[in-house]
Amino acid sequence: MVGIQTLLTFILYFIFLMAMGLYFYKQTLDLEDYLIGGRGMGSWVTALSAQASDMSGWLLMGLPGAVYLGGPAEAWIAIGLFIGTVLNWKYVAARLRVYTQQTQTMTLPSFFEERFKDPTGLLRVITAIITLIFFTIYSSSGLVAAGRLFESMFNIDYSLAVIIGGIAIILYTFLGGFLAVSWSDFIQGALMFVAIIVVPILAYNFVGGASAISEAMSLNEISGSIVPQSENWALIPIISAAAWGLGYFGQPHILARFMGIDSVKKVPKAMSIAVVWVFISLLGAVIIGLISIPMFEGLGGGTQEKVFIYMIGELFNPWLGGILLAAILSAIMSTIDSQLLVSSSALTEDLYRSFLNREPSSEELMKMGRICVLIISVIALILALNPENTVLGLVAYAWAGFGAAFGPVVLFALFSKKTTWQAALAGMVTGTLALVIWDVVGLGAVMYEIVPGFIINCLTIVIVNALVKQQDTGVLAEFEEVVEAVDEGITGESTVEL
Repeated sequence: MVGIQTLLTFILYFIFLMAMGLYFYKQTLDLEDYLIGGRGMGSWVTALSAQASDMSGWLLMGLPGAVYLGGPAEAWIAIGLFIGTVLNWKYVAARLRVYTQQTQTMTLPSFFEERFKDPTGLLRVITAIITLIFFTIYSSSGLVAAGRLFESMFNIDYSLAVIIGGIAIILYTFLGGFLAVSWSDFIQGALMFVAIIVVPILAYNFVGGASAISEAMSLNEISGSIVPQSENWALIPIISAAAWGLGYFGQPHILARFMGIDSVKKVPKAMSIAVVWVFISLLGAVIIGLISIPMFEGLGGGTQEKVFIYMIGELFNPWLGGILLAAILSAIMSTIDSQLLVSSSALTEDLYRSFLNREPSSEELMKMGRICVLIISVIALILALNPENTVLGLVAYAWAGFGAAFGPVVLFALFSKKTTWQAALAGMVTGTLALVIWDVVGLGAVMYEIVPGFIINCLTIVIVNALVKQQDTGVLAEFEEVVEAVDEGITGESTVEL
């Protein structure tokens, strides 16, 4: 349990977030401002908010906990995520920014509908429904992380801890929308970056260096090799862990940042910032997990995800410790606020506007957007109240869901002019079903479910494209216009089609 100094630090941090929400409440004038910031984000804000919203509480809790139990072999998750980050910025960011402006869309469901000119509306509706399902699960993972943090810090009941964390996140997301979320993520990303560098450096010296870590791993029968010690073919667990990188192409909360940057010309600078941030952050999280092996013994059953919290408490005075613990809260908030906002957009822009009120006023849409934030938040809170949940477990399933359902569709939308709406819809549905079935029958223990889901989605799109040809000249012409616009905006952008 922490002292009054840490409590004051957190109170000040909450006040700051609420002030930010109120400030951007006045700056948010219409739905485009609320959902994507009026497409006016600069390179630094886009880069740090995209990566902070990506990494979340699992970076400082879930990943170190996995490394604590499994050793260096768990670093393949970080390796896969780093590669996925680079590829997503390199090949997706610029084209998605231009294509969503060309199609005048602000959400992934509406983009798919306009990009493929789906006359049925099914593509938009199913995308929105899948978004809501997996983001509710994803959001609950953030609330679980918040619950674990407050439970450890203030020695309060887990359920109460979840509710306190949820209220703080919901309030400033409800008020300020995309602008509040992006700017708070920028600040939170900077705070996370400082913590992930400072803490492992001091902890490394505290435990006695590499020899102490190696000795502790031997005592706990943890392999020091990066190659997984598996009875099966060693390549399978490596592929399974590295496959986390495939998920990037389908994450709506990250893709929304690409839509919101104010110019495609700023993408290369934003990419450079993001890649450096991600590399150092992932490396720091793995090192924290390794250092925690000699520092703490006998953790398990979810408590291994608190190693970073314990480490801060061991090394720092209450004032400085409070600031560093706020970095964990920042990691949690920076993702869940984005998830709530994208979920709100799915309900407001893609369901309410499509089926209940096709010509709502700007004020009505803003009101509905905020109401939807509350609805999703309550459902996520209910799911998070189960103390048996783990942060990494919930994140893994939701991340795989988005990667398998949307990742291939995004890539084919941006790089294949011949893809039809029938192929995109079929791929999305079969990829999602493959992921769910794979997990239900228990094969997720053998191979991460994103792998079969992603592959089956791609194969389905290729097969349906061979059977149903793209004959809409408007779709083909629009694709060529986007490719040309991207090439003019960024020198060296790939124009190779799938």
